[in-house]
Amino acid sequence: MVSVCLYFQVHQPYRIKKYSIFDIGRDEDYFSDESESDLNNIRILRKVAGKCYLPANALLLELLNEHPEFKLSFSFSGVFLEQLEKYAPEVLESFQKLARTGRVEILDETYYHSLSFLYSKGEFREQVRLHRELIQRLFNQAPKIFRNTELIYNNELAKEVEFLGYKGIIAEGADFILGYRSPNFLYKSPGTRDIKIHLKNFRLSDDVAFRFSEKSWKEWPLTAPKYAQWVNAINGNGDVINLFMDYETFGEHQWEETGIFNFFRHMVKELLLHPDNDFKTPSEVIDSYPAVGEYDVPHFISWADVERDLSAWLGNKMQHAAINRVYNLGFKILKTNNPEMIHKWRKFQTSDHFYYMCTKWFSDGDVHKYFNPYNSPYEAFINFMNALHDLELRATKLSKKEDSFLKIKL
Repeated sequence: MVSVCLYFQVHQPYRIKKYSIFDIGRDEDYFSDESESDLNNIRILRKVAGKCYLPANALLLELLNEHPEFKLSFSFSGVFLEQLEKYAPEVLESFQKLARTGRVEILDETYYHSLSFLYSKGEFREQVRLHRELIQRLFNQAPKIFRNTELIYNNELAKEVEFLGYKGIIAEGADFILGYRSPNFLYKSPGTRDIKIHLKNFRLSDDVAFRFSEKSWKEWPLTAPKYAQWVNAINGNGDVINLFMDYETFGEHQWEETGIFNFFRHMVKELLLHPDNDFKTPSEVIDSYPAVGEYDVPHFISWADVERDLSAWLGNKMQHAAINRVYNLGFKILKTNNPEMIHKWRKFQTSDHFYYMCTKWFSDGDVHKYFNPYNSPYEAFINFMNALHDLELRATKLSKKEDSFLKIKL
């Protein structure tokens, strides 16, 4: 028997509007959604909702109603759900309707889709707490599985996530870590007790997410029966096939005209035709199968690009300068005790900002350009640093006011 575990990542950042050096000291609305520029977050959110979220959710609800055995899971960033509450409540309701079926599991992650674990354990824990509370409020679920931003993972993260009470964590099934072993089993991390690791089967996932409409691919066109044969061939050679991908695969990365919706509809039916196949949520997989060995990852890996490392966000001096500036500002920001300012600071932590600064324009170039509102990584860096500098000035000014108030009070 082999279980298919479907997980979709759903995220849209608060993009920083065009912010020049002349705006510093004059404009504190860094993430304005009212401008008519290409960085307009509302416009992008509604565009993707129309092409992906609403039709894909309708399809999933249809499949859940038609097939009682069908199950899946989502991981939503907190900033994405926040935007849905403000600007697209009908989309949020469509996700909630899926969750109410009882066969859709919601995972936990950092609220701000951040790289906080790399820079501040305290900030990481706070963002996880905020995300958990949001999922409890919106979906009435207490997540048991954790998914870190961009599947960034190492042994230390597994220990931390186990300490926070999770029973499972999602990671990339990287060949250079697995060696001869298969990603189609559960694993454990050295130094942990009970937490199990779900490994993404990146080949079968990327066949849908990236190669589905690629006419130069030798397997094009990809049909549901062909894909089901690939999955069926793993029966007896694995416990679970983790198909993890961005939800925007459906209708946005792969347009409706490619046939992606019909493919997925028939794929579910084809997989269920095999008597040894079933669908399980990540928690059900952990409850059903043992860990077969250790997945030892002393250095950070991710699901990005061919290297599966952190270079998409931290591969050049601009990215390092920007992210260090953000986290070095943390003490000053938190000291203000100003919820609005702290919220803005945390939105600067979202990983997309640093992704836009990536200078890797080779085999991964098209991926880095997608949803990127900037003409160049240098433009992204300057725009980011201008806005962040304004936030720092305002935090400094507020801190001085509070210090003066305390002196007068004393």
